[in-house]
Amino acid sequence: MNAKLLRLILAQVCLHATMAGIRLAAPLLALQQGYSAAAVGVLIALFALTQVFLALPAGRFADRHGVRRPLGLSVIAACAAGGLAMLMPVFPVLCVSALLSGGATGATVIALQRHVGRAAAGADELKQVFSWLAIAPAAANFFGPFLAGLLIDHGGRAPADDLGFRIAFGVLALLPLVCWACVRGERELPQASAPEGDDKLRAWDLLRAPMFRRLLFVNWLQSSSWDVHAFVLPILGHDRGLSASTIGSILGAFAIAAAVIRVLLPWLAARVAERTVITLSSLATALLFAAYPLLDSALAMGACSVLLGFSLGAVQPMVMSMLHQITPHTRHGEALGLRLMTINASSVVMPMLFGMAGAVIGISGVFWVVGAVVGAGSRAAWRLKAPGHPS
Repeated sequence: MNAKLLRLILAQVCLHATMAGIRLAAPLLALQQGYSAAAVGVLIALFALTQVFLALPAGRFADRHGVRRPLGLSVIAACAAGGLAMLMPVFPVLCVSALLSGGATGATVIALQRHVGRAAAGADELKQVFSWLAIAPAAANFFGPFLAGLLIDHGGRAPADDLGFRIAFGVLALLPLVCWACVRGERELPQASAPEGDDKLRAWDLLRAPMFRRLLFVNWLQSSSWDVHAFVLPILGHDRGLSASTIGSILGAFAIAAAVIRVLLPWLAARVAERTVITLSSLATALLFAAYPLLDSALAMGACSVLLGFSLGAVQPMVMSMLHQITPHTRHGEALGLRLMTINASSVVMPMLFGMAGAVIGISGVFWVVGAVVGAGSRAAWRLKAPGHPS
């Protein structure tokens, strides 16, 4: 990994950590102020909601302006999110902070993924750089909440008092400045010349390409598997009589495994084709989902969680590599935006569907149904083919 890529990873970590920290602190503050669980649920949904509507415009903006301008605007929005929450820590302002920080994170992801993908030379390097870049969200999702939690508990005159929350929001507002320091000197890549009439195309026209539709479908299946694990596992653990800390440890083991496999992927990328990794992940996820409801002990569920983290964590870099190979260079931003919009829309809707399905067929049934769908989707994963690859 070269110094340039390391700077870009650090840039994403710092901005994403601001959102992750606010996503921890804002709901805790809202609960402390007496707001209901339903209100807190709405607050949490706002972090993903902005990305649903902003993803496509952010992708087009990145296609036109490169990496520095989108990240500059994202840094301003993320700093404002933390600053506003620090100055006015009331529920309506926390909602605005959720919208701003969520949108800034989504725009940053699109701009950086587009820039790194265009700078890579060849399919093998694409898999390697996206494997490294995929470590950034995992690191940010640990660092942001950890920092916010420490400041909330120890920054004020008493644990979790108003001053502690204000200090946490204030420090989180400064992290995006490190992001800007990392990217302000980044050299813009030459803009690819668009074919005649390309400016009249809409992002939805990308869906006319069968390979792009297939890739988006497979990525949605994997994302839904991630969502069902995060949503259903606490309920399953509660039914098994596991404590909250034990359930949290099982979820933490999943996140660590997903990060570990992404560290190993750069060395494996040159030896394994993208569709092979995605297909094996689909089959492994289906088998693990079939086994999960049959497990009773925390140790067995933890082992299953680790294996699932390895399986699902390997997919995103492979999807990103294929996406950059099968879409035109002039429309990488739009393609990334369409992918991000699909995933975030799924993250808003799917938990509600899982909840309704669980009430009808039981939590075990949700695991088995989703596992069966993902397993059936392995056929679509195997049919993925990048240009120039043998079928």
